[in-house]
Amino acid sequence: MATTDVNELKRLVKALQGASNDKETIDVLNVLKNDAKINEGVLRESKAGLAVGKLRTHASKDVADLAKDLVKKWRAEVDREKVAAGKGKPTPARKQSLTPSTPTVPARNGTSTPATNSVRTTKTDGVNTNLTGDKTRDKCIELIYDGLAADSGFPSELLLSRAKAVEDAVRSDCGGTTAAYKSKIRSLFVNLKDKNNATLRDSVASGDISAAKFARMSSADMASEERKAMDKKIEEENFFKTLGAAEQQAETDAFQCGRCKQRKCRYRQAQTRSADEPMTVCICANMLSTRVDRIRL
Repeated sequence: MATTDVNELKRLVKALQGASNDKETIDVLNVLKNDAKINEGVLRESKAGLAVGKLRTHASKDVADLAKDLVKKWRAEVDREKVAAGKGKPTPARKQSLTPSTPTVPARNGTSTPATNSVRTTKTDGVNTNLTGDKTRDKCIELIYDGLAADSGFPSELLLSRAKAVEDAVRSDCGGTTAAYKSKIRSLFVNLKDKNNATLRDSVASGDISAAKFARMSSADMASEERKAMDKKIEEENFFKTLGAAEQQAETDAFQCGRCKQRKCRYRQAQTRSADEPMTVCICANMLSTRVDRIRL
């Protein structure tokens, strides 16, 4: 069957991004899974891999699971294309485990490529990272590649190019292969490998986040949405605990309580974020709990 036209794939990507609910998203994903015939070129040009990849961390399990299946299906198809062209080799299957066996997709050379549960690395992709003549730098390029490739549908050549650019940016920022350089590479690798952080991997691989920008991101900047939500919850819980012992500073009717709608409020100021983000916290005088309405000035 003929490969899907790039413009048609772009139209489906646009429909996917414009879906207003989970059902519409699933409908488009099913069309992409069942009807779209891709190769590496159209996948890259249409940016379908990036659009679908971002959905692997979707709040809906049905959407996330379908997106993961589709990415792995496309990856297998790209692998088979490379094998047929003599440009690569299929990703080897993992060792047998206690889990049910993984279905495989027959390749044209008679071998099989796993359809699911495969993790890409420089070794499974057959990628050579001995590029600089410096063992430390080459190892760091390998780490960044492994972080980017884990469950990616992007071609190995592109991932290697991104990994080289990231390593070079970190080395430039740190003035060489210093202790700070090694520490930064480890931090980038750990955040890339986070199984819940597919969006970060795809954004760096696609170039949406440039190598230079990624090299300067903090752990907080790189955190997955799930981790950011958890950190915010912990921050708020710790902040609430400080309010019980806090001395009342003032009383005002300038604000309205979001819960009881009364305007008699106690308030105090606390610096909970950076110095340029002041925060006023109001507590309704009729509330006995430590729940608050935050009002940014």
